[in-house]
Amino acid sequence: MAYRIRGLDPRLFDDLFRLDEASLARRGIVRRRVTASGTSPCRVSLPDAQPGEEVLLLAFAHHTEETSPYRASGPIFVRRAAEEAYDAVDAVPPILPARLISLRAYDAAGMIVDAGVVPGVEIESHIYRFLARPDIAHVDAHFAARGCFACRIERS
Repeated sequence: MAYRIRGLDPRLFDDLFRLDEASLARRGIVRRRVTASGTSPCRVSLPDAQPGEEVLLLAFAHHTEETSPYRASGPIFVRRAAEEAYDAVDAVPPILPARLISLRAYDAAGMIVDAGVVPGVEIESHIYRFLARPDIAHVDAHFAARGCFACRIERS
C-alpha cells in the first residue's frame, strides 16, 4: 500500500509575508531570520529552513474536524522561499528522519485510534502499519519534543 505526504499549500501564507510587523503581531505571527540549521522546519516544502532564510512562525489549525474532541492547532514555520508544497508518494520528507516523531492515527470521524512515538528514521514502517488498518483514515506526524504538527500522511 502506498502512502502520500503533502506539505501545506503555500498560497495560504502568501498574503502574510506582505504584512508589516505590527499587522503580524496583531495576528499572533512572528517574522524571523533563521539563525541555526535544524530549528525551523517548513510545513510547506518540508525541509528545514537554512540560516539567513525568512520564516513566519504562526498558529495553524491542522486537525479541524468540527465534531472531534481532538480538534487542534499549533505553531508552524513557513519559509518565504517555499513556492511549492512537498508532494510525494512513498517518500519521507527531509524534516522527519532526524527527529523523534509522534504519529497519531485518526479514523474518518477525526478520533485517534492508534498512536506511537518513533525515531524519524523508522517512520516508514509505522506509516505502512497504520495505513494497512481499514479503520485509519490518515496519520498526522508531529515533532515529539515540542508537539508541533509536521505533516499529514494519507493513502496514495
